[in-house]
Amino acid sequence: MKFQVGDKVLVMHSGEEGEVVDIINDEMVMVEIRNVRFPAYNNQLDFPYFKRFSEKKIVTEKKVKKYIEQLPKEKVVSKVSDLPDGIWLTFLPRFTNDEFGDEVVEQFKVHLINGTDTGYTFNYKLNYKGSIAFELKNKLFPKQDFYLNDVPFEDINDNPSFEFEFSLVEPDKRKADYYETSLKLKPRQVFNKIEELRKSGLPTFSYQLLEQYPDKAKEESRLDLSKLAAGGYKVYEASKIRQHLAPARTTIDLHVERLTDDWERMNNLEIVSLQLAEFEKYYDLAIAHHQPSLTVIHGIGTGKLRDEIHDLLRHRKEVTSFVNRYHPSYGYGATEIYFQY
Repeated sequence: MKFQVGDKVLVMHSGEEGEVVDIINDEMVMVEIRNVRFPAYNNQLDFPYFKRFSEKKIVTEKKVKKYIEQLPKEKVVSKVSDLPDGIWLTFLPRFTNDEFGDEVVEQFKVHLINGTDTGYTFNYKLNYKGSIAFELKNKLFPKQDFYLNDVPFEDINDNPSFEFEFSLVEPDKRKADYYETSLKLKPRQVFNKIEELRKSGLPTFSYQLLEQYPDKAKEESRLDLSKLAAGGYKVYEASKIRQHLAPARTTIDLHVERLTDDWERMNNLEIVSLQLAEFEKYYDLAIAHHQPSLTVIHGIGTGKLRDEIHDLLRHRKEVTSFVNRYHPSYGYGATEIYFQY
């Protein structure tokens, strides 16, 4: 092994010095520079004293020593991620050799990457089949990454769900109070990503959680709550509607294990009825808040729930279009709905 944890290293293509904080595999290490961590191949690094001894000393001119803290921040950003703008969930596989000498994935290091110029507070939950295995609340600063936790490779078989709620560190009255999203991984999806990494030589694969933080829903003097009232929801006087109306969601997950703990005791008809009731609830809230779109995660399965929802959407006047196409986070298990008002 060329480097060990604690070694001071030089990033050859930038000239910056950092420290090895973790060993990823025989070819890669995790490097930290000014509280920013990023993976790097061993052949991209060197020991800094090689550079110091090989440099020509100029005695006629005394240069001011430049510390890492004085380097432009933009140089760090390029190392944090080459991903486009937005917030991304990144998975760094750690490899080991099995008993036959084959290289296999042992676990994933999970990071949040903020490619925006905005700071966010986030609530993070790692969910396995309706049970929360890990929970964290913290801040994600602009152009920075944040290490969340490790996920053992064998846990991917349990279809982990990564759930997030984002809000602005500095509140803006023009922006939404919060934004919710989730990513549910499936084994085949992860296996394909690992194969892509082997072919491309890239160290990580990523999913976008947020492209642009949403604006606050427009205040309307009168909201059409007739459907909510007919569905058994409480209707308040106009001056108090906003304080009592539940927040809308841009994405809803209708997997039954997310809706109830007793789903194993339910028959198919009861399950579909519960899922459709949840769909109607957030569909009506999306309309009441004049939301431009809604993504409904219904899974693939037999297609029964998807077909039921599509039949309903064909008769809704607010719906301009809906599509069940491939989504990087949900595959073909979600339908995107677009509204007009």
